[in-house]
Amino acid sequence: MGNSFGKLFKITTFGESHGVALGVIIEGCPAGLEIDEAQIIAEMQRRKPGQSKITTQRKEEDEIEILSGVFEGKSTGTPIGIVIRNADQKSKDYSHIADKFRPSHADFTYFEKYGIRDYRGGGRSSARETAARVAGGAIAKQFLAAKGISIQAYVSQVGDLKITKDYKDLNLAEAENNIIRCPDPETAEAMIALIDAVRLDRDTIGGVVSCVIKNTPTGLGEPVFDRLHAELGKGMLSINAVKGFEYGSGFDGVAMRGSVHNDSIVKEGDKVKTTTNHSGGIQGGISNGEDIYFRVAFKPVATIMQDQASLNEAGESVTVSGKGRHDPCVVPRAVPIVEAMAALVIADYLLLSKTNKLQDI
Repeated sequence: MGNSFGKLFKITTFGESHGVALGVIIEGCPAGLEIDEAQIIAEMQRRKPGQSKITTQRKEEDEIEILSGVFEGKSTGTPIGIVIRNADQKSKDYSHIADKFRPSHADFTYFEKYGIRDYRGGGRSSARETAARVAGGAIAKQFLAAKGISIQAYVSQVGDLKITKDYKDLNLAEAENNIIRCPDPETAEAMIALIDAVRLDRDTIGGVVSCVIKNTPTGLGEPVFDRLHAELGKGMLSINAVKGFEYGSGFDGVAMRGSVHNDSIVKEGDKVKTTTNHSGGIQGGISNGEDIYFRVAFKPVATIMQDQASLNEAGESVTVSGKGRHDPCVVPRAVPIVEAMAALVIADYLLLSKTNKLQDI
């Protein structure tokens, strides 16, 4: 249970951190879509480990193999299968916790649920699973790009350091020009220095990834339980280490009065617009055509290179020492994961919207 995401545009992921491979099955991709394999590889490169001094030094090229659903460069309308083989597992790095529970990991909860766990890098609970999501999301991004919809995520905060500018005042393309993926160069330098200092302290730190979706048509989303922002929230909260999700004005909106927070509606030519966008492009759970923007909070990586108190499977007190290769801060590599999950949600709702009007059936 819980290994699939989406209704019409649907992915199912499989595999473990230290298993033979990970993979994704993508269902519902319309036939005839030009599939750019180089673009999928580029997305995988953005997420892969070993990119810089502020990421884990595990070396995985994350090469993909498309097994099905694509013929002569186009989707066939049948399930697309993609596999990503693991190459640089060092399972012996985890032998010391074979019967111990690491604090703030899924070790204890998985053991309680299943009575067995893959202790090698966390098995299925490892963030390595997100490689499969990025592969699936890359297909969704190509589908959306054909419709003129773009998704851009970036690091907006690390620890107490945050971008103070509105996203509209930033050149978001600058995010790919530094190893932290922050579009504000000055703030990026400070963030990198902070993460490096934390790494040298054998510790970790959290951060925030912001995301902007542009050119989304009106009418995406469903009433009540399947609201667009609810599905975006589910997608983001399903990512490892995520502790919070907010869209539009988010928690800052509670300090505003309705007279300020309300987005006045105007008409520019033939297009209906809002003068402000505190709603974050979604009203009543349905897109209104404005930019959709949201923020995703990531906790500090749970594995730290320090001794911590814990228990083993027998319930005895033990000391757990961090070993192996781990990110001091997850947010630089989380950027493409956030984009992938956003793309999967929008692609799914774009297909669902075609069944809501009689003339579209």
